[in-house]
Parts: sequence; C-alpha cells; structure tokens
Amino acid sequence: MPPLPEPWLRGPVPGVAPALQPAAHALLQVTEDLLPLLRTLTQAEVWTRPGGSAPIGFHVAHLTGSLDRLCTYARGEPLSEAQRMALSCERTISEDPPPPADLVGRLERALADALAQLRTVRAEDVFATRAVGRAQLPSTVIGLLFHGAEHSARHAGQRDRLPHGPRREPGPRDDAGGVRAGLPGPDVGQVLAGRAITTDSDP
Repeated sequence: MPPLPEPWLRGPVPGVAPALQPAAHALLQVTEDLLPLLRTLTQAEVWTRPGGSAPIGFHVAHLTGSLDRLCTYARGEPLSEAQRMALSCERTISEDPPPPADLVGRLERALADALAQLRTVRAEDVFATRAVGRAQLPSTVIGLLFHGAEHSARHAGQRDRLPHGPRREPGPRDDAGGVRAGLPGPDVGQVLAGRAITTDSDP
C-alpha cells in the first residue's frame, strides 16, 4: 500500500474552520510522526543528550505543556495552579525523568484535546482577542492556536536528532517540495534562560 500523503495534502479536517486548517494539519502531522517513534524508544534513548543538547524527553514535555497552556489562553481562561506547577516542573524534568509511557500518554491527550478544541471554534470567533499571562499581552484565538501548532511541530522536529528510529516513507509530500529536518537542538539551559519561559506568558 502506498504511503499516505502528509495531512495537509489530504484535504480539510472535518469540523475545523477554514482559517484553522493549517493548525489542524500541523497537529495531525505531530501526532503521526512523533507518537509512533516515542513508543519505540527506551528510557535511555528518550533522555540522552545528543551532542550535549536537550533530550527528546524535554522537547516532548515542553511541547505537551505549552500546547495545553496556549489552548487555555485561546479559550479566554487563565492558567490553573496545576498548569503553573507543570510549567515549573518542565524546567527540571531531566533531574527526575518520567518513563516514555508517561510522556506518550500526556502528549497523546494534549494533541487530542487541542484538535477537539479546534473543532469548537466558530469561524466568526477566529480573530477574537485574547490576553496572555499576568502581563495580559495581546493575542487572538487564531494567533494562540496557530502558535500552539507550529511550536509543537518545531519541538517534534527534534526527533530527527536521534541516531535511529522509524521514519515516514517518502510520499507525495516530496513532490510538493515538503522537506522536514531536525532543527539544531538547543541546550536545555539556554532554552530555560530565554525570556518567554520565565513568566506564565510562556507557551
């Protein structure tokens, strides 16, 4: 059986407003690319630091928490105490690393919840304004949801820094010029020292 094309080449995602289709396609891509790989990795592989950069476990945990927080802001809600605690734990997660199964379960729920939320957004509400964090920084529903999707894809791309693992077979995406490659992996300390992660405005 020939491989499926990437989600963005399969047509509209049912129930999602046209303006949010790119976000839905990106989240589906993360679901299909990252979850199967994570299920094959050992504890050591998830938490190894290739070339001294952040382990894939950190990227998965940060992706999961960020997506949850951005979806919360997109609903017009503040972060809960549990979400603030989760953000704090992301900063030190490598000190007491959870097993891969825990990371997979949390990521799977976060992606499913985000896709379900996309289906609830009415077309007329896509550009509604939203405030982010204690500073009440300005954004919109589409801005938050799109950032949640592209931020997830960026961190999911770190899977390509692993020395081995399953890869999607070449498909129609190659004819369309679609190329995916891992971005340079930042050091955890550098990521956490960044401005965004120091406040609850961080995704």
